[in-house]
Amino acid sequence: MKPLSSNMQHFFKMQGSGNDFILWDNTALQLPRESMSIWAKTLCPRGFAIGADGMIFLEPSGLPDFDFIWHFFNADGSRAEMCGNGSRCAARLAYRLGLAGKEQVFGTDAGAIRAQVKDKGKVRVQLTSADNLQLHNLLNFVEDPPVNVHSVNTGVPHAVVICDDVQKVNVLGLGRQIRMHQDFSPAGTNVNFIQIKDRGHIFLRTFERGVENETFACGTGAAASVVVAAALGLCADSVQVITSGKELLNIELQDDSIFLTGKADFIYQGMVFLDTFGLDVPKSKS
Repeated sequence: MKPLSSNMQHFFKMQGSGNDFILWDNTALQLPRESMSIWAKTLCPRGFAIGADGMIFLEPSGLPDFDFIWHFFNADGSRAEMCGNGSRCAARLAYRLGLAGKEQVFGTDAGAIRAQVKDKGKVRVQLTSADNLQLHNLLNFVEDPPVNVHSVNTGVPHAVVICDDVQKVNVLGLGRQIRMHQDFSPAGTNVNFIQIKDRGHIFLRTFERGVENETFACGTGAAASVVVAAALGLCADSVQVITSGKELLNIELQDDSIFLTGKADFIYQGMVFLDTFGLDVPKSKS
């Protein structure tokens, strides 16, 4: 059969707890780094392109300490330091591609991430240590009452708001206000609304920076929520986080280490017509 286009490229679609991603084997693609942001911004919109919360490029590191490195971009084309659910998808794909074994270490903008590919599609990752924990910061707004906000960085910045009933929270409205609040400028923050069910279970809804909307789950947000809740004495060191997508993420706190475990599913692999979007693969300048 005659090829439909000479400008087609192969991609993988994966999801972790409802966070979905477009992933590329950049060993084969060899897309220059300066083109990655525009690819994410062009191909992540739903309805008009492939559709995803973010885009991930995997490539060999060339360094003895890492099996591979990744480049992660949000749907709006902004580069992100880290993504918990994305890291699990990246680890499982890297194992499938032969870039790494079941026990692996890969490089991100937030630092080294250790991962273990387990049975039944589950992946356990050791996130970067929590940093800059701040409790009980009362944020003021022009029209709405003050909100008691906690914050911590678990690879990316997160705000955490504890609620009586997360289902009644206006995640989009309040999340956008906190995300853009001057206390978190200029980069802004992700915003997590949590409800403590008991010491071993937390309900979570997240407004994600870069997606600029509520997502079905957020791995680093789940970690941030447990770090905050534990610091306030509200939960144990091992917690099942119930996401808005109704999936479970297990967060374990061990001394200064944070472990995230959950499923990372292959959804499909396909070919995208780059001509449709005015994209190509330019030669790298490096």
